[in-house]
Parts: sequence; C-alpha cells; structure tokens
Amino acid sequence: MADSAATADQPVLPLINQLARVGQRVVDTCIPDSLRPRQLLVLTVLDEHGPTSQQALGEALRLDPSNVVGLLNELEERGLVTRRRDPVDRRRHIVELSSAGADELARTNSRLRLVEDEVLQTLSAEERTTLHGLLVRVVGVTAPGCNALPCGASGEPPTCTP
Repeated sequence: MADSAATADQPVLPLINQLARVGQRVVDTCIPDSLRPRQLLVLTVLDEHGPTSQQALGEALRLDPSNVVGLLNELEERGLVTRRRDPVDRRRHIVELSSAGADELARTNSRLRLVEDEVLQTLSAEERTTLHGLLVRVVGVTAPGCNALPCGASGEPPTCTP
C-alpha cells in the first residue's frame, strides 16, 4: 500500500514528456518522412469520425482556429485532406480525408507500430492497451461536434496555480 501511495505522489508529466521525446527521436531517425504528430492526429480523427467542419475538428483537437487553418493547408497541399464549402452554410468548410490521406495514414500507422514495439518493448500487450486507453482519456480528443466536456464539468481547462 505504501508503494502505491508513493507512486501516486510522483509527477507523471516529466515521464510522459521524456517518453514523447524518445519516441519522436526514434520516429525522426527511422521514419524521416513521417507525418508530424498533429498531422497524424487530424488524419486519425477524420478516419474515425468521417467528414467534419473545420471548426469542429479544431475544437475536438483543442487547437486555435489559426493553427487549424495552417495545419489543414499543409495537409491539403499534400493531397491528404480535402476542404469544401458546406452546402448548407457556405461560411463553413467541411474537411474530409482523401484516399491518398487514408493510404498515408495506414502506411504511417504500420511504420509507427514497429517504432512503438521498440520504444514500448518492456510493456505487455495488455499494458500497452491500458496505456493507450488512459492516454486517450487524458488527452481528451473527442469526436468532432460531440457535446463531451473533456476538461471537466465546466468545460474550462484546468487552471494551474504555482
């Protein structure tokens, strides 16, 4: 019991940051032409939830609208997503995964599995499944347009007080 209490008091974010840095270094070395993490996340959300408005996509990923535009511009230039005006509301853009985007997503995920096998080799398959589920829950990526409040009951991000 004392061990679990001591572990609960230890900061987790530095470890997550270190894991992300190690993982990114391996990805950069082994898959130099891979999608950047945000690009991969956009393609994954579109693959899992289908076409969505640009605004809903940004909200689901918790990105500033100007960052969403730049990110989608990059993906559109590579032919990985398409944007079109919403026929119902011409002010909105609908973003959709292209067939080239689906192919690139599958190729990248296949290559990432090999990298993850190396980086996470000390974890069992069950532990990796648990880790994935916990990270998805903590990151709080929601389906575009859903009413979930990933930041808590108020919908506000947590405030940090030193």
